[in-house]
Amino acid sequence: MRLVSYIATFFTHSGAVKYKRYMRQMGISVELLPIPRRLSSDCGIGAKFSTGRDIKGLISEDIDKLFLAEKRGERLIYSSDNE
Repeated sequence: MRLVSYIATFFTHSGAVKYKRYMRQMGISVELLPIPRRLSSDCGIGAKFSTGRDIKGLISEDIDKLFLAEKRGERLIYSSDNE
């Protein structure tokens, strides 16, 4: 299974903490970290994680945006604005 790295941004700090617990229950390690303003103007906390799972099953209502973390930078792959 090929691991892919992601960065998720959230509407609230509590949403980020809740998401970390959710991911831990699925066996996925998550690091909470400050997010640069260029990625999010909301709560300022994000989650960085790597997984080989289908990402559609990992998007929760707490996520504002989800970025694919690439060597060249981050690429937006999900936004709650498009729901």
